[in-house]
Amino acid sequence: MRLSEADSHALSGASPVPDYLHDGTTVMSWLNTRDHKRVGVMFLVSVIVFFFVGGLFALLIRFKLLQPGPFFMDALSYNRMFTLHGVVMIFLFLIPAIPSAFGNFVLPLMLGARDVAFPRLNLFSYYLYLTGAAVALWGMIHGGADTGWTFYTPYSSTTPTQVAPILLGAFILGFSSILTGLNFIVTVHTLRAPGLGWMKMPLFVWSAYATSVIQILATPVLAITLLIVTVERLGGFGLFDPARGGDPVLFQHMFWFYSHPAVYIMILPAMGVISEIVPTFAKKHQFSYKALAFSSLGIAFIGFLTWGHHLFVAGISQFDAAIFGVMSMFVAIFSAIKVFTWIGTLYRGSITFNTPMLYFFAFVYLFAFGGMTGGYPRSPYASS
Repeated sequence: MRLSEADSHALSGASPVPDYLHDGTTVMSWLNTRDHKRVGVMFLVSVIVFFFVGGLFALLIRFKLLQPGPFFMDALSYNRMFTLHGVVMIFLFLIPAIPSAFGNFVLPLMLGARDVAFPRLNLFSYYLYLTGAAVALWGMIHGGADTGWTFYTPYSSTTPTQVAPILLGAFILGFSSILTGLNFIVTVHTLRAPGLGWMKMPLFVWSAYATSVIQILATPVLAITLLIVTVERLGGFGLFDPARGGDPVLFQHMFWFYSHPAVYIMILPAMGVISEIVPTFAKKHQFSYKALAFSSLGIAFIGFLTWGHHLFVAGISQFDAAIFGVMSMFVAIFSAIKVFTWIGTLYRGSITFNTPMLYFFAFVYLFAFGGMTGGYPRSPYASS
């Protein structure tokens, strides 16, 4: 006779499992879940909600631009709305969308693992995400900020708007991102199914792994940067404010050391998805598995060396601008490796033009021609 789950727990001497954990339809079963799939679904629902919130801010901005002058909202309200749109779309939607939502759902399944390495930490990262979002939204409701999502100093250190709560919210959101990246890396290292070597992992796992490296190494720099700005506002210190002896360009270096690699937090997992879609709908193996895998790591590595191209007009030397410009072009090499490998996979394949494949063709067209516009820029310090 087959024993029920409750009888099995009783015979094994294990502590009774609460009823709400048995019933998958109750709210408490979701709020207390350690199932990676449920955590991924909760992340997905949350980022979709914030996507619509950020989209609403964008619509209000566009509505104001229908006419010149103080139509619909004044200049300060417009700057606040512009900032809120950027904060919501970057920190609450784009950064967690694919790594935290889709990554949580599919990564353990692709590795043959029952769950991520630290299920409780995984759930905690989601609650950190909600906490950071709540703090940031509180600041938005109670005055907002007019600095833009980059919070450039010295203005963010002196503006009378409510910058501190939004900075604190972004600070908390950073810890959620760090914990997710840590969980994924440990999961990949320790919970792969027997026989699943590094060169046999799905390519999405490689892209999620590279993304996690960025999350762990770059996000703490952003966190300490935002914390310093908050301390400047509340305590009167002057690390970034030139009126107090600080250096605003130092803020830009620290901010973009994270925010440029953050671009790859957004796109690397998407490239991993594409690397799975192309061979599926071309009915072929990847043209070069190792090229796709190592190019993900290459993009993550070079991404840490190119933040300075956001500072071409900030006062850096012409030599520095040249170095960062050359390093930025190295990213194009790894991106081109991916594009040519995808195209090589299509060659002589039995291609079916299903919806995912049509999205791929649209993406590769935009990505290739958009990348061509990112050539080496002329330095503002060059002689005419």
